[in-house]
Amino acid sequence: MTPRQTPAAQQLRHQMEQFVALTDGDWGLLEPHLTVSVIKKHELFAQEGLVSGEVGFVIEGMFRQFYTKDGDERTTYFYFEYHFLSAYISCLTGKPSLVTIEALSDSTYISFPYTVLHGLFEQHMVWQKFGRLIAEYLTIGLEERMASLLLLSPEERYLHLLEGTKKKILERVPQHYIANCLGITPVSMSRIRNRILRK
Repeated sequence: MTPRQTPAAQQLRHQMEQFVALTDGDWGLLEPHLTVSVIKKHELFAQEGLVSGEVGFVIEGMFRQFYTKDGDERTTYFYFEYHFLSAYISCLTGKPSLVTIEALSDSTYISFPYTVLHGLFEQHMVWQKFGRLIAEYLTIGLEERMASLLLLSPEERYLHLLEGTKKKILERVPQHYIANCLGITPVSMSRIRNRILRK
């Protein structure tokens, strides 16, 4: 069974079709370029300082994205099953990545080169539409993250994690990484959690 015939490929196609309707012919343009990979806990999907040209889709497991400044890691995002995974700015610009993406568990993902996807953007209207909608989706996520950091208190950001699909972060990610993402210490996060539980 080739990578493109696996359940992983079917899951990727299903997720892409949340953005655009793909015919078998449309999908066949991407299929030959798919690769299924297994990555161990703490191994890297993308690394700061290196050019990243891969777009992934998480089949099983979880990842975190972080920046490094003066030796300190600053977590900005977590990826779980059925999330697209990419150091996207590095893919777009061909410049070294500013972020590192690390597996937080043994994980499986399916991926393809960004250059292939970019070529499809240029040649086929349905893929061009997919590219636009993905860019809009990423922009919304980035603005929500920036607004959260600038406008919400650490406690409000923690409460936001209790809502909807974000709750899986609290259920699955080690607490010191969550605290790092919230911009607080683990001790401060423990105090916030205890205050909320007492309410």
